[in-house]
Amino acid sequence: MPDTPEYQLIDQAGQLAPLLEALDRVDEVFLDTEADNLYHYRTRLCLLQFNVEGKFFLVDALAGLDFSPLWQRLAGKHLVMHGSDFDLRLLADLCGFRARSLFDTMLAAQLLNRRRIGLAALLEEHYGVALDKDSQTANWSQRPLTPRLLDYAALDVYYLPALRDQLTLELDALGRLDWLRQQCDRQIESGATGFPPDDENDWRIGRSERLRPHGLAVLHALWHWRENWARKLDTPPFKVTSNDLLLKIAEGADHGLSARSLMETIKLGRRHDRLAPSLRAAIEAGLSRDPHTLPRRRGRDPNILPLTAAELAVQDAIKAERDFIAQKVQLDPTLIANRAQLAQLARIPDKPGEVLLPWQVELLARGKKEKREADNLAREAAAEPSRGEGVAE
Repeated sequence: MPDTPEYQLIDQAGQLAPLLEALDRVDEVFLDTEADNLYHYRTRLCLLQFNVEGKFFLVDALAGLDFSPLWQRLAGKHLVMHGSDFDLRLLADLCGFRARSLFDTMLAAQLLNRRRIGLAALLEEHYGVALDKDSQTANWSQRPLTPRLLDYAALDVYYLPALRDQLTLELDALGRLDWLRQQCDRQIESGATGFPPDDENDWRIGRSERLRPHGLAVLHALWHWRENWARKLDTPPFKVTSNDLLLKIAEGADHGLSARSLMETIKLGRRHDRLAPSLRAAIEAGLSRDPHTLPRRRGRDPNILPLTAAELAVQDAIKAERDFIAQKVQLDPTLIANRAQLAQLARIPDKPGEVLLPWQVELLARGKKEKREADNLAREAAAEPSRGEGVAE
């Protein structure tokens, strides 16, 4: 790992003052956070990393300090972050935080059509820096934090000023700085809502729509069994068992297998003996449940009917125009309009501003114009007789 800057670890009462004083002198802050979502059932903010005018502060968010003066100051600053969506949602849930303005280096990399947009990849590309891969998935809730982890945390914000400056130059050369501003403003809006609340249909995991009623009843029981154990063990649900295993059991139930037969093929790792009895009970409960008593899937919005044949044709045309201009400007087409947005546009093609950001609307209109011109030229070329054709001898 490269040399790291000197930093101050703030984990005791009275140590916040230098950071607060530094924040009072600036308008811009380089910020990152570390959480424990890979190790605990409920995600907690564990560490905040600050680069303020080249001075580095690592704030232990689990130290039980009064951070209200910090949130008040931070809310008035322009933030430079990388992949800020998770961080902003985490801070919104923690203290109702909302950023004033933002430069997200990951969003900038997307608008520059970078193939690899992770911070580690960008630092390696631009500065030849190889971050410690083990630290990227470390348990940030463990105390004390090791010097190795703290060094890694400081590096996350050490290179952000230079990276921001480099990406700004490249975006400016392409005329895309305003695109980024719009993207970041939307990120602030979505991040301020925090994480979505629990929903009674969260158990309907990927591919569950293929299950028949009895399989769905078993899946419902299994998902809640896993949630209960994850909460009890204080671990992420995926560390209890995978979605694939839940679906495999539910599919077996759909094929008429008994709880005993299903359990014969299941291995739950080091916790098998502890978890297996309750897992079997969950399978049996699902098999005996009347599927009609399951929570109803949220119905389709009655105001949004399936696309008509005419609307599907409009959607196909918009997609073709989107893909045409995306290839021309070398941009991921879904950054201009994703699948859901294409469907919305097909319903209200004359009101793209209700669906897309201004830069996306402008680019899509350009795609429509330029694709039409290209198609006309292609038709004219096809209609012209080949050289010498039609001349009488």
